[in-house]
Amino acid sequence: MPALPHANTPLHTRWMDLALDAARRALETADVPVGAVVVGSDGAVLGTGWNAREADGDPTAHAEVLAIRQAAGALGTWRLDGCTLAVTLEPCAMCAGAVVLARVPRVVFGAWDPKAGAAGSVFDVLRERRLNHWTEVFPGVREPECAALLQDFFLKQRHG
Repeated sequence: MPALPHANTPLHTRWMDLALDAARRALETADVPVGAVVVGSDGAVLGTGWNAREADGDPTAHAEVLAIRQAAGALGTWRLDGCTLAVTLEPCAMCAGAVVLARVPRVVFGAWDPKAGAAGSVFDVLRERRLNHWTEVFPGVREPECAALLQDFFLKQRHG
C-alpha cells in the first residue's frame, strides 16, 4: 500500500473503537461488517453507520454514507467542515466521493481494501487534485482488528 501518514493517536483509536462497535451491528443482518462514525471538531459523535445493504435492500447503504447522512442531519448542513470520518475499511469509490462532496477534511480507516479501496490502494479519490476538495487520510488504525472482523465474516460465508 502507498506510504501515508500513520497516526494511531488516542483519538483515532477511540473513534475506531466506535466504528468497530458499529461494524458488529452489520453482522445482525448478515451484512459485511463495516462501521463508520463522523466526529465533529468538538469530539462529539454526529453520525454512526454500518452496512445496511441487506437490511435496507439499498446498494448505497454503506456505513460511510449512512454516517455522513446522519451527521449532516445533526448539523443541519451538508458541509461537514471540521469533521472526521472514522471507518473500519478503506472507503470505496462511492463512499470516497461522498466524503469529498460533504467536504470532510479527515478520514481515519482501519483495514485496506485492495480490491475496491479509493483512499490510496486501488484509487485515490480522497486526494485527487483535480477535484474541488482534498481529504487528509490516516490509514491502518486498529488494522488487525478491522481486518480480522472482515476475514472472519467472509470465512463464515464461504464455509458457513
